[in-house]
Amino acid sequence: MQEFYFSIHVTYQEFEPLYRGSVRNVQVIADNGKSIRLPAVKFIPWLSQLGIRGRFKLTLTADNKFVSLEKTA
Repeated sequence: MQEFYFSIHVTYQEFEPLYRGSVRNVQVIADNGKSIRLPAVKFIPWLSQLGIRGRFKLTLTADNKFVSLEKTA
C-alpha cells in the first residue's frame, strides 16, 4: 500500500464544474511532491458551501489502484 498526504482548498464555485461532471478529475500535489490525479467524485462527501478544505490521506495499492480517501484535518 502507498499513502499520500496533501492539502486542498477549492471554493464551491471552483468545484462546481467538477460536481456537474463537465470536469472529471482533480489534480493535487502530495507532500512528497508527487502529482496525483483522482476522480472528483471522491471529494463529494466533503463538499460544503465553502467548497473543499483540509488535509487528506490517499491510500493506493502497489499498482496505483484507489483504496481510500480520508480527511485528516
